[in-house]
Amino acid sequence: MTVARTWAVALTGLEGALVEVEADLSRQTPDFKIIGLPDKALGEAHQRVHNACENSGLQLPRRRLTVNLSPASLPKQGAGFDVAIAVAALATEHRLDPASLRSAVHLGELGLDGRLRPVPGVLPAVVAAVRAGITRVAVPFANRAEAALVDGVEVLGAVSLLDVLRWHGLDVEHRELPPVTDDAPPERAVERLELAEVIGQRDAVEAIVLAASGGHHVLMSGPPGSGKTMLARRLPGILPELDDSAALQAASIRSLGGARVVALERTPPFEAPHHTASVAALVGGGSRVIRPGAIARASGGVLFLDEAGEFASGALDALREPLENGSIQIHRAGASATFPARFQLVLATNPCPCGAYGVPGGDCVCPPSGIRRYLGRLSGPIRDRIDIELAVMRVSVAHAQAPADSPITTAQARTRVHAARERAARRLAGTPWRTNAEVSGAWLRQGPLAPPPAVRRPLDAALHRGSLTLRGYDRVLRVAWSNADLAGRPRLDIDDIGRALYLKKGMTPL
Repeated sequence: MTVARTWAVALTGLEGALVEVEADLSRQTPDFKIIGLPDKALGEAHQRVHNACENSGLQLPRRRLTVNLSPASLPKQGAGFDVAIAVAALATEHRLDPASLRSAVHLGELGLDGRLRPVPGVLPAVVAAVRAGITRVAVPFANRAEAALVDGVEVLGAVSLLDVLRWHGLDVEHRELPPVTDDAPPERAVERLELAEVIGQRDAVEAIVLAASGGHHVLMSGPPGSGKTMLARRLPGILPELDDSAALQAASIRSLGGARVVALERTPPFEAPHHTASVAALVGGGSRVIRPGAIARASGGVLFLDEAGEFASGALDALREPLENGSIQIHRAGASATFPARFQLVLATNPCPCGAYGVPGGDCVCPPSGIRRYLGRLSGPIRDRIDIELAVMRVSVAHAQAPADSPITTAQARTRVHAARERAARRLAGTPWRTNAEVSGAWLRQGPLAPPPAVRRPLDAALHRGSLTLRGYDRVLRVAWSNADLAGRPRLDIDDIGRALYLKKGMTPL
């Protein structure tokens, strides 16, 4: 055939689009051209393909070979198109099965010796191929386990270009070549830490269980050594396990970031970037290829910002839109990418730069202006998006040495959280929401289960005094519903409102 066609996948963020790779021979000056809006790495593919074919014992046609990547208006990046380009180019003169070519997607970079090298983003690319109706994919040997995580797809983990060509019916010799391996170690699973190890912080533990029940954002303030980090790291262990869709999405984000993915992790992800992280490290970005940041990697789990007062104010303010929308959109010249960003935010901060302000027996040396500046890093709009604010104090010697009075274990907390979420899901059946943190404010205030005036009176008074914004009003209602779900109540009562107000602003109902 003079025109051969097969498929590849172009990724823009987490979304993938099928790209038809078509090669054509013409009787003109011998040349090899790739058209269809390739980037620089993809534009160099002709040299990698030429050498890989030559060293595999195959000759490319000695005529003008034009490879078109369609749709031409879609930007395409990276070396993951190499295999598809090589297969289409060789099919213009060699006897490959056209039906097999048209039913398969090819992913991978070619080495000059003809072996396939692993590429990032194989998992979301295979997901995109299956959604488009393609159920056969050829990937590098090192990516075979990752591609096999998608149900209903036939995966060829090819060591070399010759393996791919044999798969399409070409009679070529079999060469024993060592596969190119992925040297990156597989990501460590999120460890389920034991909640009972937190000593003397019963109120804070109950607040964390409440936060897990409704998916609420938490701010913990307290001196160093009070257990803020311990509490945050135990939150993923009491959250419900990820379902198939959420686990696949989380694994796809890790794959796109270049991690080695070998299994679907069911424990919700936990991201804890250092306080020196830039805005781009949090939200994601890149000059050529848009990569997910910590916000996207934490989607479905927990984003923990320790020493929140030390983060740059711009980095913290970049969280505002993702907290409201549940997604993050990154714009670059010629491309934009959208990543999921539905995470639980946990902030931990000291009361002042030295950490001793307000601590019994502490000796704070910070000037008042330094304390105001430190606490001002958490802007009003950010704090308004926080559902629960905890003041965590150091554990006294008496509490540390006394026997624990029936501490809450991780298993007990997870059972309570699961039951509360089941009640919320039944109540929200028929709506687009499944957790209390997702419910719209209008539905909470005016929906079929809106609290009567007598129950919401303390909340109305706080709004009238200016102690709460309307956004804060809605967030208090969401926490109140989570408290009711934990208690097994079908309706809100004034105690639920009172506890939610106390956890939001330290206020008690009038």
